[in-house]
Amino acid sequence: MRIGAHMSSAGGISKAVARGAEIGCETIQIFGSSPQGWAFKPIPGEEIEAFRQATAEANIGPIFLHAIYLINLGTPNAANLEKGIGSLVNYMRLAESIGAAGVIFHPGSHGGKGYEAVLPQTVEAIKRVLDDSPEGPILTLENMAGMGQHIGARFDELGGILSAVDSPRVGICLDTQHSFAAGYDLTSKEGIDAMIAEFDETIGLDHLVAVHANDSKRPCGAGVDRHDNIGEGFIGEEGFAAIMGNPAFKEVPFFLEVPGFEGNGPDEKNVQILKDIRQRLGIST
Repeated sequence: MRIGAHMSSAGGISKAVARGAEIGCETIQIFGSSPQGWAFKPIPGEEIEAFRQATAEANIGPIFLHAIYLINLGTPNAANLEKGIGSLVNYMRLAESIGAAGVIFHPGSHGGKGYEAVLPQTVEAIKRVLDDSPEGPILTLENMAGMGQHIGARFDELGGILSAVDSPRVGICLDTQHSFAAGYDLTSKEGIDAMIAEFDETIGLDHLVAVHANDSKRPCGAGVDRHDNIGEGFIGEEGFAAIMGNPAFKEVPFFLEVPGFEGNGPDEKNVQILKDIRQRLGIST
């Protein structure tokens, strides 16, 4: 169980490694382009080499990329669907070039039509991404908080997508805050055991490849995507102790996506809280 965070890649992706090392990261997640725009500028070869060298020297890994926020595989807009597929392919190719384990992305929204109505389009889009991508990285769907008309707040929806795609190159990133917002009680061992049992039944634990470790500014079942610092939200430190103590997470990397105690994003204090919990539980890295 390696602990890290989403780090800024401003000034070049290699800069994210030093930023991560500075706050004690053992693993990092980064963007490969602006998360709010479609534009994708290829990373120069020397920057890719600098990134690979920096991660090796800092012993930071695995690395995950987080896709841009504009992707919506359930969209009725054909042009935007093509842009989303292209963006994911670009990110998968970048992931392969920098030695990243995978690309995490939000499936999108069904726009009121319902999950079943957009399932075929979503599955076909994912298959197209995989067809045009190198085989190494895992295309990783993230569970959602249930806000609005999101695809994938329920595990059975994600399981349905994975079953239809039927590829070992697709995985799941479990976001703790999104799970909590969607109604899974993460404050107790019993609640977490129940969530993991459902995850295993509908998706399969072999598909769990990453965790977004975020506390929640809203109560369980609120359906609202609002991250908080570890211990400052409704899940709490003891909730994270119960999460990290579940065997399902023993060998899965944890990435913080929290506001930070100074409001500047993931920081050393949040990283250390998770490390202290891990040490208390006697979990190895």
